[in-house]
Amino acid sequence: MSTTTSPTPDPEGRERTGPADGQAPRPTRLIQNEATTEIPVHLLFRDDPDPAPVPLRPAVVGSRRGTGEQPRFRRPVPAPARPVPEVDPGLAERPGRVLPGTVGVLAGACGTAGCVLTSWWAGVLPPLAVEALWLPAYAGAGLGLSQWAAYAGAGALGLLGFGGLARGRTGRAWVLGMFGRYRGTVRRTGLMWVNPLVLRRRVDVRLRHWRSEPMPAADANGVALRVVLLVVWRVRDTARAVLGIADHETYLRECVEAALARVPVETPGGARRSVEAAGEALTRLVARETEPVGLEVFSVLPARVEYAPEVAAAMHRRSIAALDAQHRASVLTSVVDSVEDTVTRLTMRGLVELDDYERKVLVRDLTVAFCAGRREPAS
Repeated sequence: MSTTTSPTPDPEGRERTGPADGQAPRPTRLIQNEATTEIPVHLLFRDDPDPAPVPLRPAVVGSRRGTGEQPRFRRPVPAPARPVPEVDPGLAERPGRVLPGTVGVLAGACGTAGCVLTSWWAGVLPPLAVEALWLPAYAGAGLGLSQWAAYAGAGALGLLGFGGLARGRTGRAWVLGMFGRYRGTVRRTGLMWVNPLVLRRRVDVRLRHWRSEPMPAADANGVALRVVLLVVWRVRDTARAVLGIADHETYLRECVEAALARVPVETPGGARRSVEAAGEALTRLVARETEPVGLEVFSVLPARVEYAPEVAAAMHRRSIAALDAQHRASVLTSVVDSVEDTVTRLTMRGLVELDDYERKVLVRDLTVAFCAGRREPAS
């Protein structure tokens, strides 16, 4: 007797296929994943009151089989760049106000002449000075309030005139300040007049080079070194170099030491290209650190590189051993080539007929002879 099956909906709306005469239904609908593993439908919708926590792996997502998808890796986050120190952003070099030196000379001369005339007016000028200055004879009005006021004005004018005279030199600059405030920079040369009430600081703006004392450093393998550096630099912004930091020369020295601690230096006797690469890296670092304070660095080059005293003897022995091994290898290569060339020529020209044993003996004797000849001192 045959039974017919017909799809019947379940309470959740899904269709089931089973016998029509009331027999137990049999789940036959399946879902297949990419690995062709059969999973019953009812397992996908199982209610679990306390689901187990699923461990997450955020670093790498594996590829799916059969999809051609490649594993996805997280991109490394670049380390933030080291911030460059900043000084007062409003502090920048600007020209200071000065007058030609002629103005100061004239003011001083007028003040001196005023004092002389006041003395003649008061009658305190000696007769010889009156005759020398071609002044008319005058008995004098005495030292009164008017005379003292004239003395004060003429003296102040003379002090301001002569006291403000300054001489500008090539390669030198004056940084002017008054009551703690920056008043400008003077780069002029020759005689000039500067307000005598301002504070003047002289700065060398010429191109300078500094040869450092031996500084501690290390190579790529961490071997301790002593390096002497040659730094070529100059003051570009006098306001920041003088007022932005306490001492710009000390700051430059400390920046060079800090850069040398971060850049590996080639060991003594290394390639010249490596030394130049280390110099370029040092120059970039030092120039970047000193630019905010008004210094311009052109080059930082290792002038002398040597091992530190605590490792100098060991590294010297190591260098000698390496040279000796290199020499032995070259001698052995030369001897083997000579023996091979000799045996080949004897065999190819038919001078001797050798079996394996005789060939080995000949090679041994020739090797010993050539090595003994290499070790003999040259006369």
